[in-house]
Amino acid sequence: MHLRTYLTPRNTRDTLGPTMKRRVFVGAAMSAPAYPQSRKAKAGGIPMKEYGKTGAKVTIIAQGGARMDLHPTIEAAGAHVRRMYDLGLNFFDCAHSYWEGRSEQAYGIGLKGVRKNVFLTSKSTKRTKAEAEKELHLSLQRLQTDYLDIWQMHSLQTVEEIDRVFAPGGAMEAFEAAKKAGKCRFIGFTGHFDPDIHARMLKAYDKWDSVLMPIHAADHAYLSFEQTALPIAAKMGIGIQAIKVFCKAFLLRSLSPTECLRYTLTQPIHVAICGAGTQGQMEDNIRTVQNFQPFSTEEMAALRKKAIIGQGVYTGPTMEYWKRKAT
Repeated sequence: MHLRTYLTPRNTRDTLGPTMKRRVFVGAAMSAPAYPQSRKAKAGGIPMKEYGKTGAKVTIIAQGGARMDLHPTIEAAGAHVRRMYDLGLNFFDCAHSYWEGRSEQAYGIGLKGVRKNVFLTSKSTKRTKAEAEKELHLSLQRLQTDYLDIWQMHSLQTVEEIDRVFAPGGAMEAFEAAKKAGKCRFIGFTGHFDPDIHARMLKAYDKWDSVLMPIHAADHAYLSFEQTALPIAAKMGIGIQAIKVFCKAFLLRSLSPTECLRYTLTQPIHVAICGAGTQGQMEDNIRTVQNFQPFSTEEMAALRKKAIIGQGVYTGPTMEYWKRKAT
């Protein structure tokens, strides 16, 4: 068993730095030894889904790339990525900006030789064609691949950004060209700032293959993606990735990690991205999904209520600080 400790939110967001806003595990689970090694979680047995209309089959949880910076070196992070592949994950999420590019490098190392067996994503924050194409070229180099399974417009927040990506010379031209050239199989967008922006993006383009958004048990209480954007994406039949499953550890004041993950996976999504950077965290997540059973409608309602009880000042924009402040 891993000795597990959860770091819970303090009184204000400012006193809780990025490293503190997540679950951490102590002891052996915090290190990143070279592979191969004996694994405490049983490999395989992770349920899979067809990813929207793409036809690709993916594991219902994914390794997220945002927390690769927990590892001391790129090589150690790469070893972690390879262990997750060995345990049965086939969906690996990343972005050009994560760890200033080192996360993509770690993925390139960890997935060397098995690239064709995995579903690999990356993201670009650039809004013009030329800038996005430049990022894609560098991302492919770092990842040691000649194509992505999904390339995504990353972190859309405003109407002005939507206008920019669809304007002449905008990023959409780069994304469509990359898909046509085989540099990516599918295209999508991501964000966690405003569900109304997600809804606008979904309605602005009828050829999306994928979308990424926060889905968790407290989302309903404030600017809800679950209520606003998720139904549109589900109706379109596109692939849906969920993030913020544990609400940056804030939800662990009220719910267990297993309740958090099961709640998200009960929603009409295809994969939950877990940003866990340690083997212990991901082994816990893998054990949960290996035995996954969806919650009933009544259980989901109870969890939504339980998620915000005791949160106090953390409910709403103080807890979900990544969302815009309601006016």
